[in-house]
Amino acid sequence: MTAIHFDVAVLGAGPGGEACAKQLAAAGLGVAIVERELVGGECAYWGCVPSKTLLRVPEARLGARRIQGLSEPQQDWPEARRYRDYMIQALDDAGKCEELERCGVAVLRGEGQLAGPGAIAAGDQTIRAERIVIATGSETSIPPLKGIDAIDYWTNREVYTCSEIPPSAIVLGGGAVGIETAQMLRRYGSRVTIVEAAERLLSDEHPQIGERIAKGLGEEGLELRLGANATAVAGEDGRVTATLDSGELITAERLIVAIGRKPRSEGIGLGSIEIETSESGAIEVDEHCRAAERVWAVGDVTNIAPFTHVAHYQARIACADIRGRPISADYRAVPRVVFTDPEVAAVGLTPERAKELDMEIVEGEVELEKVARSEMYGVGISGYFSVIADASRNVLVGASAIGPLASEWIHLAVLAIRAETPISVLRDTQLQFPTFAEAFGYALDDLDI
Repeated sequence: MTAIHFDVAVLGAGPGGEACAKQLAAAGLGVAIVERELVGGECAYWGCVPSKTLLRVPEARLGARRIQGLSEPQQDWPEARRYRDYMIQALDDAGKCEELERCGVAVLRGEGQLAGPGAIAAGDQTIRAERIVIATGSETSIPPLKGIDAIDYWTNREVYTCSEIPPSAIVLGGGAVGIETAQMLRRYGSRVTIVEAAERLLSDEHPQIGERIAKGLGEEGLELRLGANATAVAGEDGRVTATLDSGELITAERLIVAIGRKPRSEGIGLGSIEIETSESGAIEVDEHCRAAERVWAVGDVTNIAPFTHVAHYQARIACADIRGRPISADYRAVPRVVFTDPEVAAVGLTPERAKELDMEIVEGEVELEKVARSEMYGVGISGYFSVIADASRNVLVGASAIGPLASEWIHLAVLAIRAETPISVLRDTQLQFPTFAEAFGYALDDLDI
């Protein structure tokens, strides 16, 4: 077996691994990256990029319906599909590989596996490195349903690379991926039922958010089964039937599994370097993203927050430590966005989580109709925004929003929470009129603090 030597070897070329490799190569280190699939990872080909691309088309079409003086444009699935294929580079990572190689990174193909301290085995090669970064990402969690192994179910991968929209679908899961997928399919003409075990959609977010997104999806014709579990699935004559714990049977052309993701930590040789995982399968890291002596882990495999922007952030943290300039990670102000229409955005704590921490909180809220931009944006625009303050410190600790472009204006709260900006300073800040960001000021005014 051929052995090749580098300063740093990165296992996994998703967003976190790719960012690490580029930064370390730019710092003059010899870097190799090992990838079993496509350089760029889940986000670039089967997740964030194709999903948001496909969601945008019907969002723009229905947005036109809300604007006086504008006719609703036609929607063309073949054209939308072609543009999606352009955005995911037709599942061809040659361009990304060339970019890494121009940066000085050696790209090695194969099923990489840790092979003892300072070593990764990939095919007939062994990569020797003084430091290793694990960035193997995550994969769809498949529930242990009776009959599921006997049917051709879809995950996000099949949904967001499909050539035709299924006439009907059952979506298991009412989290971010589940409701984005369900709305996308519905808006391209599919009949969709969401099955969610919790009593509300987006159950980890502010209760108002789940209630309002459920109302909106219901008005679009999506069927919701909340507080329900699928206990078995069966396929026959090109259709799938799901049995719920209530005894109800739901039938559709496709079953889509979107109950969540799990760290991809099995089968990568962690035992060879004596790294154990948490109950969820996560590689536990410290504030510098260190997993062990001369080993770092970044991205979804750490299960800290399964977002591309967190993988990029952790890459910066790990690279700083590898270069001998350690900085500590801070996850208090990680934005969370669901790109439905309307968008959902949140950061920091929810009221429920703050109370679990025995924090004395005060909440301020505002209906988006109070913001002048709403009526200018279109007829019937509604939404909600709330902020949560720690009453003892007079700083924000959380915020939740649902409304147009919430993914953009949530960042006012992100920065306020991260910087621990005093509420008095936030209230004294002038916000541009007319923008959705003005909701921030109204919610602050509603704080009894």
